[in-house]
Amino acid sequence: MGRRASREIAMKLLYQLEFQKEDRDEQLNAVLEDNSLTESDREYIKDVVYGVLNNISDIDKTIETNAKGWKINRISKVDLAILRLGIYEIGFREDIPYSVSVNEAVELAKKYSGEDAGSFVNGILGKVPKSKELLL
Repeated sequence: MGRRASREIAMKLLYQLEFQKEDRDEQLNAVLEDNSLTESDREYIKDVVYGVLNNISDIDKTIETNAKGWKINRISKVDLAILRLGIYEIGFREDIPYSVSVNEAVELAKKYSGEDAGSFVNGILGKVPKSKELLL
């Protein structure tokens, strides 16, 4: 399937979980049952989704710190899912170059969000440190 498609699935799942907070494991497993996913795709999606959920308070603090004048509850849920995914990749995934994480997040924002979302996401992620020790 490819990393780009897996990233898109992970972002959609993070978005969905923002509204449907119960049965998270069930929702993730339903997505992972897709026969077109490779084992690598499944591992990436699981890692990102659980990684974001397990580190959400630090990730959200990083968003608020770098989104001057914006509170988490004012950011669209789509943009929030994209930012969380991007920050998780930047801070916690050593196998993904910083520029790839930022670029892919911007592309997701352009595809799934409003007209200015790509610039908004790029502006925030461009300020995020490249190490989880530096997040916040």
